[in-house]
Amino acid sequence: MTKNKPTRRDVLKAGAAALTVPYFVPAHAFGANERVNVGIIGLGGRARTIVESCKRISNMKVVAVCDCFKPDMDKFVEILGKDQNWSTYEDFREMIDREQLDGVMVETTVHARSWIVVNAMQAGMDAYIEKPMCLTIEEGRQMVSAARKFDRVTQVGTQQRSMPINNWASDLVKNGAIGKIKTVLAPNFVGPVRWSGGNAEEMPQGGSPGWWDTWTNQAPMRPYRHELHHGWEKWWAYDGGGLCYGVTGWGTHSYDQIQRALGTDETGPVAMVLEEAVKDEPCGKFETVTEVDETRLDYLLRLAKPVAGPRAKVRMWYADGTELRLHLDGDWGPGLGAIFIGEEGKLEINRNKIGANPKELLEDPDNPGPITKPETQYHIENWVRCIKTRDRCNADIEYGLRSTTLGYLVNIVREIGRVGEKLHWDPEVERFTNCDEANGSSYIRRPRRKGYELPELV
Repeated sequence: MTKNKPTRRDVLKAGAAALTVPYFVPAHAFGANERVNVGIIGLGGRARTIVESCKRISNMKVVAVCDCFKPDMDKFVEILGKDQNWSTYEDFREMIDREQLDGVMVETTVHARSWIVVNAMQAGMDAYIEKPMCLTIEEGRQMVSAARKFDRVTQVGTQQRSMPINNWASDLVKNGAIGKIKTVLAPNFVGPVRWSGGNAEEMPQGGSPGWWDTWTNQAPMRPYRHELHHGWEKWWAYDGGGLCYGVTGWGTHSYDQIQRALGTDETGPVAMVLEEAVKDEPCGKFETVTEVDETRLDYLLRLAKPVAGPRAKVRMWYADGTELRLHLDGDWGPGLGAIFIGEEGKLEINRNKIGANPKELLEDPDNPGPITKPETQYHIENWVRCIKTRDRCNADIEYGLRSTTLGYLVNIVREIGRVGEKLHWDPEVERFTNCDEANGSSYIRRPRRKGYELPELV
């Protein structure tokens, strides 16, 4: 960026009108071969996979990285940033202010995600948003509103939406290849747990003053504890069960696969019932697992096997009568997808793995077969392409919210605990119509800590 060019902060100070007309050349004016420059925010394990996929895409480049905890950022750069010449930042706002970015990839903790994404979109950024995209349904709706107001290109990290074989199979279901869908079977995922408290531990060395406040973001301020900092996906305050067999971990992928195949991208179920009391238990018995065949994704069972936590079967219904049973254990069935039962057959869709009855469905010459490059690469390529064309991405933010909502509905129904009572959900206004308790301030929305409120969309 030339020295005499204004920073984004200068533009923002000029007034709200400047937000919709960025000073930099807009991405939709790019030529087909021009490079998209991005910054990555949040440098944990998922960011490592993301950046490796980015390196394989010729028309994009990671130019800056950011993490509020400097030791994590330094380690990330040491391991993955050799010869990359990345700029490094501890504050994403400074990165956006100083760098000539076209978009950001937000790979942070879930509880920090909405605040960062809305601020970034308001400052002119297109956004790749890791899943689940939000901590509550209400803040997710605010994220969608921001994307629409500022005309941002958004991709939520449910990468099965960009995998050819998964989309082909989804279209089979949606277009009636197995007749009208009567029932969908999906896993009974593990939910989050509440932190019971503990004395402060010694703060790790190397962080800048105030980094723990920044990391805590909207959540209640707690003393530093290692199990919060490095195990955040387990706790209710920070995520919705982000373990590998958790509601917002694998669950978001499974629910998104269901939404894609049912053609319910912009709506959701209308009723649900908790079928049994919630209890802590392993996600499966694992008695039938003998030999692992990685070509069939059975290796995922090894990830799920140690996962345990609060679980209970939930049943949901869509407006057309389709029944969704969240019943399956982690040692059997499609952990990252679902089984669709129609009037004329069955189709199981898992990640990069399809099963059908009748089997002849899979013999269609249009079947693209297994993927030929890393799964996330397809998804990032779609985002980059849409940054240039301004089209909606495969996992647009509205689609991402609807899939994420299914996960939070599971958690809410379990928390309310009314076994056998059907709760009615209005997917248009995103409220329960017969359970005011579930609409309260700790479920579809939560109080945000001062300083981390979502910005007004001006």
